[in-house]
Amino acid sequence: MPLDPQVEKILYWAQRSSVPPYPELGAVQAREHYAKASATLDIVPPSLHAVQDIDVELPGRVLRVREYAPWPHSWAEPRPALLYFHGGGFTIGSVDTHDRVCRVLALGGDCLVYSVDYRLAPEHRFPSAQDDAFESLAWLRNEATALGVDPARIAVGGDSAGGTLAAASAIHARDQGWTLALQLLIYPGVSSHQDTDSYRRFASGYLLDAQTVQWFFAQTLRDARDRLDWRFAPLAAPDLRGLASAWIAGAEYDPLIDEDHAYAQRLREAGVAVRFVQYDGMIHSFFQHAGFVQAARRAHDDACAALREAFGQPEQGR
Repeated sequence: MPLDPQVEKILYWAQRSSVPPYPELGAVQAREHYAKASATLDIVPPSLHAVQDIDVELPGRVLRVREYAPWPHSWAEPRPALLYFHGGGFTIGSVDTHDRVCRVLALGGDCLVYSVDYRLAPEHRFPSAQDDAFESLAWLRNEATALGVDPARIAVGGDSAGGTLAAASAIHARDQGWTLALQLLIYPGVSSHQDTDSYRRFASGYLLDAQTVQWFFAQTLRDARDRLDWRFAPLAAPDLRGLASAWIAGAEYDPLIDEDHAYAQRLREAGVAVRFVQYDGMIHSFFQHAGFVQAARRAHDDACAALREAFGQPEQGR
């Protein structure tokens, strides 16, 4: 279908913006611009019972994790939890840029959400973000009782590069013998090669372009060998059997849409239960455009419904 008219307006504004492309801005200024744009296009933050930052002590570093609680903690009744990784090409983005998304998922998914402020490139190259993702999952499992989390109902999720981290974390969890309730993947990057038809068709003019993708890769990868590592490109994993069920959101006008379909197909072939939802007329990052794009709000509802189903939570309104 054609581009959604509300998305067309966003692209119109973006094309007439005086802000240079991210590769020209550099990482620091790109982060500043991305933070401003995220706040402009998303919804008004919904209120929750509590939002707090937790400093997680890891070997040689402290990792910030933001906890979203839609209701008071009850250690007598452990609750499900989503470990969330923000997008941004491993280079930009933060728990702040995705604060609204996490609030929506906590409230609509009826679960605790833990948003991970993982290390960014180029200051911290691959596999720093992956290490933070895996260790934050181990932390959540180990501290589940203290946090009031049901360890049998932990899901991982993320958008774009955060979706990469969530997919890789699901593989890591399988290898560790850990059970996950769901992997919630929102237009995840799962391949290290830009050779699909969608990359060619949507190489420019659709917000995320081929030049920016290559710049993101150059910021985080140490050398060509990293491209072959499944922690960076889950589609390269030799075995996807035994992974948690997946809910995958794709955008029709996204350079990543073909690789997302390919990953969903590989998961199905491995016997993993997959629900793939393609949002027609949408572009990459639309999940954060709910302040302007009605379809983004529908995607929020779909993601929350997938979480509630995976956690065995009742439908909202009941």
